[in-house]
Amino acid sequence: MLFLENIKLALSAIRANKMRSFLTMLGIIIGISSVITITSIGASAQAMINKQFESLEGGYMVLMINWRNTESIDYYADLFSWDDIEALKNRFPSYIRYIELMNLGNSSTTTKVGRLEATLSLYGAGADYNKFDKSIQIIHGRMINQGDVDAGRENIVIDVRAARQLFNKENVVGATLPATIYGDEKDLTIVGVYETPPSIFSGLMVETSYTCYVPISLMLGSDARSAYIEIFASDKDDPIVQAEAFLSYITKVKNKPADFYMYQSADEQISQVNTVLGTLSIALGAIAAISLLVGGIGIMNIMLVSVTERTREIGIRKSLGARTKDILTQFLIEAMILSSIGGIIGMALGMSLAGLGMSAFGIGVVIQPIVIVVTVIFSAGVGMFFGIFPARKAAKLDPIEALRYE
Repeated sequence: MLFLENIKLALSAIRANKMRSFLTMLGIIIGISSVITITSIGASAQAMINKQFESLEGGYMVLMINWRNTESIDYYADLFSWDDIEALKNRFPSYIRYIELMNLGNSSTTTKVGRLEATLSLYGAGADYNKFDKSIQIIHGRMINQGDVDAGRENIVIDVRAARQLFNKENVVGATLPATIYGDEKDLTIVGVYETPPSIFSGLMVETSYTCYVPISLMLGSDARSAYIEIFASDKDDPIVQAEAFLSYITKVKNKPADFYMYQSADEQISQVNTVLGTLSIALGAIAAISLLVGGIGIMNIMLVSVTERTREIGIRKSLGARTKDILTQFLIEAMILSSIGGIIGMALGMSLAGLGMSAFGIGVVIQPIVIVVTVIFSAGVGMFFGIFPARKAAKLDPIEALRYE
């Protein structure tokens, strides 16, 4: 009963000084809302990036030259060729679902249709690449097929946004695009139009070029060499075990030192991205949490003022039999309620800001329940910590001196 009475007294005191109470809670509100907003945005971005990686079929990896440990490269001996692709296919028929040389060089070209112009980033793909990269959703025509790759046909699959930019319509299958591929002028025939699901990058970056897909043989030529091999391995086996097997075999075939080649897998990239985003969210959240300390100091200051203003009230309560711990509890509860109300308001504000921020980019917001619970408990803890000194000061007042106070 006494505890409930203290809560009623605390709420009565807060209502009696609404503006002062709100200003007291403002630091807590700002701190809590900042922490929740930042951690929610970080969690939402992390979930969106993970979703982007999930669009790749399991077992995605890239074999490459380890540039950090390689001083010189023999173009014909050290870089990967079509023969290396065939050797890996024949050696690991049950592991490899897709394998092609990969072009990561300067593959941008400017194309013009009438007066309309766009920059295309050409990506060399093997047959049915969209079956493995689920972010490529064909909406008109088809994807690059095996016939295109075998014959090195001058075909292209373009982004629907590039189609709108150049032709003012989406279905442009059969149209041609002039393009320059490594110095050679070509007229590429559009065989497909694709679109990709929106991502966090869609809203953050201004589109300067459009990714388009052409046969990998067209990009690299019949006697091609590349420093990269793109692989979709078995999604039923351990990707690390498979990658190590591919790496060991190709190193032996090309008679190179053990660290001459390396691999990167989608799982590793996801782990690295999650680590970076998680660390960044924690760091920014910790910086935002500093404002909670400022809010706590504000609560302590106002509670000290409140003790001074209510000195006579404290004297009357003590003279009527209130114990020291009763006075201590009363003011401690009042500080905790101030802080908790600020925490609840900050929680609601933080979730609203995170939701608005993510919706602006078309991304679903991710609210972490553990963050909500921790921040509200922490705000109450701040109130208790910074309320102890004013509460002890009130509890130690001499009742006779308090009654004399004017």
